[in-house]
Amino acid sequence: MVKLKGKAASVVFDQVSKIYPGATTPAVNDVSFEIDAGSLVTLLGPSGCGKTTTLRMIAGLEMPTSGRVLIGGSDVTPLPATERDVSMVFQSYALFPHMTVLENVSYGLRFSGYPKREIATRAADGLALVGLTGFEARFPSELSGGQQQRVAVARALVLEPQVLLFDEPLSNLDAKLRRRVRDEIRELQQKLGLTVVYVTHDQGEALAVSDRIIVMDRAVIAQQGTPQELYDAPATAFVADFIGESNILPCEIIAVNGGTANVRLGPVALALPARGLRPGPARLAVRPHRVRLAAADAPNALPATVAKSTYAGSHLEVAVTTELGALFVVSPETGTPLAPGASVALVIPTEGTVLLVA
Repeated sequence: MVKLKGKAASVVFDQVSKIYPGATTPAVNDVSFEIDAGSLVTLLGPSGCGKTTTLRMIAGLEMPTSGRVLIGGSDVTPLPATERDVSMVFQSYALFPHMTVLENVSYGLRFSGYPKREIATRAADGLALVGLTGFEARFPSELSGGQQQRVAVARALVLEPQVLLFDEPLSNLDAKLRRRVRDEIRELQQKLGLTVVYVTHDQGEALAVSDRIIVMDRAVIAQQGTPQELYDAPATAFVADFIGESNILPCEIIAVNGGTANVRLGPVALALPARGLRPGPARLAVRPHRVRLAAADAPNALPATVAKSTYAGSHLEVAVTTELGALFVVSPETGTPLAPGASVALVIPTEGTVLLVA
């Protein structure tokens, strides 16, 4: 019977910055957030945005230049990795090639001084959790990429950490295997009630596994929220474009009444949540699948000319030009071919179209 359980703890960053020696700009700049115990939170962003440095400061592998890191309400800022109840699964898995699966999973327990009988029990429980019972005597070279990933997860889980950290855990796997392993990680996290901090640059991965997402850009937090909040209501053009594709268009806020903005998008009139903005020039974001292709004479629609139309099986991918610039549209109407140069109109919905606050 599997007995392993999590000792989930919250994680708090309080105005944390990290400047490496000799650097002219911070790797992490005045970052604050709180991760609830028992939740899975993803640090998402492009290379160099500061997400891995943030993860390493939670682990104690990097020390902040300023600010505080708290785990379970305790200030762990000055503590090294060996004195934090945290386990990390690395991008490379970091398995010992000369050790068997059982020896790899047991390594941290032996290093921590657990009795032999407890080591054996915990290691067996860890392998059962990740579905690798019977693989104890194999070496890493005899395992698939997905199985190696599971060994790395089991090795971290057997220590029953307060916080489990993943650094780009699926980047070495093919697309199909990535989907399966990410689902396994999420299932384990929920089953054991673990606090998990997960780093990735893959927005689809982040949307699929996270309770909350912290989007980072150039060493700061661009926006944080639930996957649906970030997808449906991005605050900035960066977030709108990074969390799924978006068409970013110039518009004019004509008036604001209460919390509603009357917006002019070329010839199109829209009423959108004002999000604290005032009348004047602005920008909005609309997802490609939200835009509807219509006949050229459709009312309250944006005239467009088809530049390219690509059949993608379940949908058409259509590039169009308009007076406001180029747009990308995903249309489910696969039965109607669209020739380059054809005149169409774009119906911009109120739902899913958002004003950008920055």
